[in-house]
Amino acid sequence: MDVDSHLAAVEQALVAVRRSQSRRALAELAVPAFDVLDVVEAAERAGAQATVSSVALALHVDQPRASKLVTSAVDAGLVARVADKADGRRVLLVRTPRGRATSAELHRARQSACAVAMADWSEEERAVFARLFSRFVAVFGAR
Repeated sequence: MDVDSHLAAVEQALVAVRRSQSRRALAELAVPAFDVLDVVEAAERAGAQATVSSVALALHVDQPRASKLVTSAVDAGLVARVADKADGRRVLLVRTPRGRATSAELHRARQSACAVAMADWSEEERAVFARLFSRFVAVFGAR
């Protein structure tokens, strides 16, 4: 395969992943409030503060849409709005106990779906894929 063939194969794989997420493998997990939950969790892991603006940026939506998504997550009891202690005018987003439990359930479900897809892969293949895919997503998502 030449470089263009490799790029075409990756592009087609991305399309297939997106379709499988919306139609089958992870469709039940494709809930907008879960997207907000993932963004808030990622901010927590990075030691950053989550806000409606950071949700908008992470999800590539405008501020009004992000606000609606956050409200959905708040209404579902997954996320809470709290005042920033350093700037009382600023509102931060944090996971609630229910949100933390839901995050754990989502991780288990996603990892289970991945385990099924890679059931016949060797440990080395899993390790190489995890390293390369993580590297790809880090650069791909930053653009």
